[in-house]
This record gives sequence, C-alpha cells and structure tokens, in this order.
Amino acid sequence: MRFLYLIFVFAFCAVSAQKALPLDSLKLKEAKDMLADDYGNLYIYKNKDFSFTKYDSLGKQIGKLMVTVPFKIQTVQNPLSVPMFSENAQEMKFVDQNLNEIQKVDFKQKFGFIKMAYAEDLQQIWLLDDSMKRLVQYNFRNDTTINSYPFEGSFDDLMDLLVYENKVYILTRKHIRVFSLKFEKIFEAEVLNGKRFRRENDNILVITNNSILKYVPEKEMVKVFEDPDAQIVDKNTLSYFEIKANKLYLYSLENRKEIKQQTEPEPAKKSIESSEEKKKDKSSEKSDAFDMLQLFEEIGEVQKLGV
Repeated sequence: MRFLYLIFVFAFCAVSAQKALPLDSLKLKEAKDMLADDYGNLYIYKNKDFSFTKYDSLGKQIGKLMVTVPFKIQTVQNPLSVPMFSENAQEMKFVDQNLNEIQKVDFKQKFGFIKMAYAEDLQQIWLLDDSMKRLVQYNFRNDTTINSYPFEGSFDDLMDLLVYENKVYILTRKHIRVFSLKFEKIFEAEVLNGKRFRRENDNILVITNNSILKYVPEKEMVKVFEDPDAQIVDKNTLSYFEIKANKLYLYSLENRKEIKQQTEPEPAKKSIESSEEKKKDKSSEKSDAFDMLQLFEEIGEVQKLGV
C-alpha cells in the first residue's frame, strides 16, 4: 500500500503548504499585477487608476503611488530602489521603500522611441530603441552611452526585456527568445501569457498569468509553479504567491521541496530492484509471476478504497 501512502502524504503536504494571507479582497479586486519582495511585502498595481500600492505581510498599507500614465514595474527585489518604466511617458522612475520617487530618467531628449527599458543596477539601463533599431547600454548617472548594438525586427508585442551575461532575453505575449549581443538567436520557446522576467542569481524565470517557468539554458522552459485557477502569481526567494478568487495565498518553497523528497525514493528503489531482476536467470519466472499477482491484488484493494 505504499502507493496509497504516498498519495496521502502528498495531499497532506500540499494542503499544509498553502496559507491564506490577511489581505482584504477589496484591495485585490481589479489588480493587474502583484509582486512580492523578500521581506514579505506585497505590491499591487491597478491599471484602472494607474495606482501602485505597497502592503506589509499583515495587510497594512505602507505606501501608494498614483501616476497619470501606465507604468511597468520591473522588480521589487531591492525595495529601496524599485524601477518602473513607462513607454507612454518615455521615462523610468525609481521609488523608495515608501514608494516615494527618488529619481526620474527622461529618454525623450537623448534617444528615439524606447520600446522597453531594463535597469541593470543603480547606474546602468539597457534601452531597446525601436526607432533606431538598436540596443543601448546607458549610464544614467553620468549621462553617457556605453555601448550600442544594432538589431533587426519588430517587437510590437514586447512584454519584457532582460540583459544578463552578454545575452539578451526578449519576452513577448507568446514567446521567449534569447539572443547574443549581436542578436544571433540562441533559444526560442512558446510561452503563453508571459508578463515579465525575474532573475535569481544565474536563474532566469518567466512569470505568466498563472505559472512560473525556469529557463534551462539553450534547452527548454521548465514549469516550477502553476495554478490554472490563479488570477496572478509571483514569487520571492522563499515562497510562491497567488491571487485566486480575490484572495491571496502563499506556498512555501520548503514544503514543496519536502514533497519532492518524499516522492522521489520510490522510483529509485524500483530502479535498484529492476537492476537486480536483470541479474536473475530464467528459473525465477515463478517468483516473478507471484509478484505480479500480489501487485494486482494491491491494485484491487486501492480501487475498492475509491483511489
């Protein structure tokens, strides 16, 4: 009955991993996006009124920013300096831990039409200049262009941009594409409803409407979290977050690792048993037949229990 036992263990861990957070459903209603930092603070963006609101883990409002045009929040991994880009305003803002503006970078006077901007750090921004068809590495602290790389093609459905380790990551509504700085295509895969990138050390993640995918360099995209019923998902270093039915839920990464560890030994044991069976000669056929009979009896018992 080991199979039945594993089902019970998995179900228990899955339930215990989920935790509802005390955030009023009215605050989550009409949320266009949600982000979580490593301190457990939640950031809610509403496209209806272009508001960006920060709450602590108990649901208390910490700060609120109202803007007049849509902004794309890049990341909240450094809550002391949160970058926000507006294609409409052709500018990037940086806000502090209370969502007060600490700096604004205006691209209109120096560049053509910037389709997307990626703040690499507190000095450099990568700009996708659609009118000049080039990728620009720009130091906004001293107002100098460091590098410029030409590219061909149109990114009308562009959702996000990331540059890391001399590779350019492009996320559209339906695909992820990875290029060299010379814009030689390295990788391409279908990604539905992609929203933004998240980088954790050397790991590149893609956040979609209801799933989180990890990029395996030049091989594939692997799904690390998914809930088809979720409205919005995100993660920080320790947990996954989701908004579902206007309620906020947290899933611990540690609990998900425990589930994986508890379900992995069984295949390993089967592999060992399979190797041992190959060493047996034909005289063991009776014993094998008996084992199969016992297996069918166990399956019958499971079916009687309605599993």
